[in-house]
Amino acid sequence: METGSVTTPFGRRSMTLGMLANQVMAGEIKPDQSVDKWKLFRALCEAKPLLGIGDRALAVLNALLSFYPKNELAEENGLIVFPSNIQLSLRTHGMAEQTVRRHLAALVEAGLLLRKDSPNGKRYVRRDRAGEVNEAFGFSLAPLLARAEEIEQLAAAVMAERLHVQRLRERITLCRRDIAKLIEAAVEEEIPGDWQGLYREFRDLIEGLPRSPTTAQLELLLDELTALRTEILNRLEIRVKSTKQRGNADYIERHIQNSNPDSTSELEPGFETKQGAMAEQDKGREAETLEEGRGEAAQSRQEESRHSGGRNDGGALKSFPLGLVLQACPEVLAYGPGGAIRNWRDLMTAAVAVRSMLGVSPSAYEEAANVMGPENAATVMACILERGGHINSAGGYLRGLTRRSEKGEFAIGPMLMALLRANAPAGRKVG
Repeated sequence: METGSVTTPFGRRSMTLGMLANQVMAGEIKPDQSVDKWKLFRALCEAKPLLGIGDRALAVLNALLSFYPKNELAEENGLIVFPSNIQLSLRTHGMAEQTVRRHLAALVEAGLLLRKDSPNGKRYVRRDRAGEVNEAFGFSLAPLLARAEEIEQLAAAVMAERLHVQRLRERITLCRRDIAKLIEAAVEEEIPGDWQGLYREFRDLIEGLPRSPTTAQLELLLDELTALRTEILNRLEIRVKSTKQRGNADYIERHIQNSNPDSTSELEPGFETKQGAMAEQDKGREAETLEEGRGEAAQSRQEESRHSGGRNDGGALKSFPLGLVLQACPEVLAYGPGGAIRNWRDLMTAAVAVRSMLGVSPSAYEEAANVMGPENAATVMACILERGGHINSAGGYLRGLTRRSEKGEFAIGPMLMALLRANAPAGRKVG
């Protein structure tokens, strides 16, 4: 058999211990061992990162396998192929012969091929009178057959790693979506907390990921994002629980106050008199409390009206922190007094300049300020300036938002959060 003896390379190519080890391993093939050559080639394509071979080398190996006459690699069918470099170049869609030789050497070095060189270095076959192959010189595919089980295991390991990375990326994508939307909901609902700081921490984690991350880096990012999401959820759950407890307490208080004090049971005279006196005192205290509550409610409505931009039939528009508005709409800073915006008055001054620059009529802006409130109208103008390249008519767009605000169909929060994400430094994608 052709794998039963050791052969040395032709010409100036030197013999190495690696070549000798590959020949010894190829000589240990079991007589009945066989494998489908194309199934093995697909496993090679999967395992190429662990075998140290590239796409071009695999293309040359594919061409060599196409010269093998049977689909099953087996020792009884012979394991030597002997195409010339010209034939290999044609089968590799015109690859240069020098490139073919380089990749053939890479396949031999990777232990996937063996050279069986003739005395003159040419590749050819000798046949007997019956046309059967008597002796062949070229490349032996014996290492592929000998390492078939190893190659399949390597391919399975690569596929398992790829699946693990895919699942990591999916979980990271879900965490990113959850964190962004939870922070957006917290800002829109005006829940107390350093949400800007948490958003910056979130962006820092995403932007710190390399363009081609390793599995360990993806696992670390997932752990950090999961911890951040848990922290945000804990804060929101505390808020939800406190709101629920307040609602239950209000319900219990209303239930007690609305209970029927009349009773058909007979009371002792002294106790009945005392109960009546206490009821009179409770009514007096209740009247005082009600009066104080009305005053506090009126003051609260005035305060809320000043900060939320006023109310309309569709409900109240929520105002947002000035720092968040400027972070989402940095372009408006250039229109502030002296090129800076330090308070809401500066932002409203800048909004007037932006209105004039964008061609928005004074009446359209005045109507928006009446419906939304001056602070919210200035915020909307800053958003329109930020999205100026996507808006054909700033005046018509502002009037449309004003109409929607009157109907209670417009909220500033989603617009601000979208701009906040768009103006964040470009992070690298993970999903």
